[in-house]
Amino acid sequence: MEEASRSDEPNRNPNTDRSSNPNPLSSIISSAHVWPTIDGPLGLTEEASVDYARRFYKFGFALLPWLWAVNCFYFWPVLRHSRAFPQIRNYVVRSAVGFSVFTTLLLAWALTFSIGGEQLFGPVWDKLVMYNVADRLGLSGLA
Repeated sequence: MEEASRSDEPNRNPNTDRSSNPNPLSSIISSAHVWPTIDGPLGLTEEASVDYARRFYKFGFALLPWLWAVNCFYFWPVLRHSRAFPQIRNYVVRSAVGFSVFTTLLLAWALTFSIGGEQLFGPVWDKLVMYNVADRLGLSGLA
């Protein structure tokens, strides 16, 4: 008898009530639409976004690696939300990796020449630098 009366009582423990949401803000955020581009609803459709992401990625190999940075910036919501837009994310993540590698190589090259200079390269330095090309070719009139 005592068991039957317990089952008839409503559950008074608020922690076991799964229907109420203790944080209404999380439901608002989770129900918000995720757009593939940074300009939200004013931007491209998902189909056009895949095309643009693919173009930016491929043209980055044509010695335009700054397009990889543009790709990462323009499709930033795709990078932030790992499960949204898997077709676009493939190109954007590869663009991020490509731009990181390009930036690392460019910085290594620039720092090698600016810090090392003639002390690092020795007599080959005059053939590597470009500021004395006119003198080498006799175009400056100073020779």
